[in-house]
Amino acid sequence: MQNIVLVGPMGAGKSTIGRGLAGLLRRPFFDTDQEIQRRTGVDIPTIFEFEGEGGFRKRETAMLESLLEQEGAVIATGGGIVERPENRELLRNQFVIYLRVPVEEQFRRTRRNRKRPLIAEAADPKARLQELFAVRDPLYQEVADLTLEGKGRRVRDAVKGVCAALQVQRPDLCQPRSEG
Repeated sequence: MQNIVLVGPMGAGKSTIGRGLAGLLRRPFFDTDQEIQRRTGVDIPTIFEFEGEGGFRKRETAMLESLLEQEGAVIATGGGIVERPENRELLRNQFVIYLRVPVEEQFRRTRRNRKRPLIAEAADPKARLQELFAVRDPLYQEVADLTLEGKGRRVRDAVKGVCAALQVQRPDLCQPRSEG
């Protein structure tokens, strides 16, 4: 069974929606950032501090490769996963859902979170989000099998919306996994 991989900018709801979708479909759920933290024993800002963004991105690629060995999982990725060509190649054999969220909404959702290294130190976090969106939006679209607008929905409604869209495009992926 194919994996369902969620991509999109920080604050799009990938982890929250992914966890809800995995529960609904009775599939295992993984979050690349959380798995990196779990396996290294340190948080993402610490990795950025000691290894820089390049070091973090290498870890992210290795984690993506590892998680894609799962079958039938729901995987939430970090916002920058699409920047490396090797990651985009890895995503080609998965069912990728792009949760597209306007920069205004991203800013509203992330402005108080100091654990996001790419915006925590920015002089103008909103402008930084806009820059990231300009670079990454075309890359998200390149890898996406399905794009869903993620503005202003409650989690339960967003999860149902993802499942409804899957039901139309790939009904085989929206069937709950059998127990056992």
